[in-house]
Amino acid sequence: MAPSGWTPELIQNLEGKSVVITGASSGIGLEATKILLSKGAKVTMLNRNEKKSNRIIQEIKDELGGNVSLNFIKLDLSNLASVREAANALIERKEEIDVLICNAAIAQTPKRTLTVDGFEAQLGTNHYGHFLLTGMLFPQIEDNQGRIVVVSSLGYKMGMKTINFDDMNWDKKYNPNTAYSQSKLAQMMFAFELQDRISDLDKKTKVFVCHPGASKTSLIKTNGSMVTRFIFGIMVLLPIVQSAKKGSYSQLMCATSNDLEQRALYGPTGALDWVGPVGENQLETYAYEKETMTRLWKDSEEKTGFSWNF
Repeated sequence: MAPSGWTPELIQNLEGKSVVITGASSGIGLEATKILLSKGAKVTMLNRNEKKSNRIIQEIKDELGGNVSLNFIKLDLSNLASVREAANALIERKEEIDVLICNAAIAQTPKRTLTVDGFEAQLGTNHYGHFLLTGMLFPQIEDNQGRIVVVSSLGYKMGMKTINFDDMNWDKKYNPNTAYSQSKLAQMMFAFELQDRISDLDKKTKVFVCHPGASKTSLIKTNGSMVTRFIFGIMVLLPIVQSAKKGSYSQLMCATSNDLEQRALYGPTGALDWVGPVGENQLETYAYEKETMTRLWKDSEEKTGFSWNF
């Protein structure tokens, strides 16, 4: 890796490659989508807002040309019925999937909120929704010997540094940061446990974990409390926050590079690992503690009502 880190200039021609990405209507997901399309990939966006997604499709085609292959399927990760519907749409189309990017997330929900399925909102959206989606699409990804990119966060270090199995929904002592941290740690543990199961079964799909650092997106503005939004509003004026485009580089690297280790965390490597050249970060060992990963996998199958078919 060059001292300047990985950049999209290193992406080879992606014609014939199909990418499915969640949360691509704004922020780093939108920036990643534009870059993938510019390299020739076919992209399917899985977003909540149909009207906004259709507008974005037209704007991107106006910018990059009408020949780009960009599609949209409605998906609300906080609703397992919606996840099943979106996944089934891709399955029924017999969509070839070379890369699935689990990018969508919510963060810093100020008050404890439950999804329609009864899960704490951040865990339900960020983890359970992606767990079900990835499981349903896995056979198509494996058929293409593809890869799965899980976009986590350095926030995995903020909370208990394990999964609170005794109170997954934070009925007691809810804290936005702690709940968010658990959801992002859960995503990482899911990815690393999936790596182990793929290896044990001699499957070919690769799984990578990354984070965007501190990026100028609408994530905090959309979900955070007034105080959190105020603090982040000050932070974005400082050089410790980078553009959403640069925030997309780590997931793009994981989606396209062929020389990466799987048991790793990728993201900015500058100040605090918030900004700067993209590369490999330090990965805390508790993020792949085996007993916890295995227990979380079992919990996730039970909560989503889905058993993986490898």
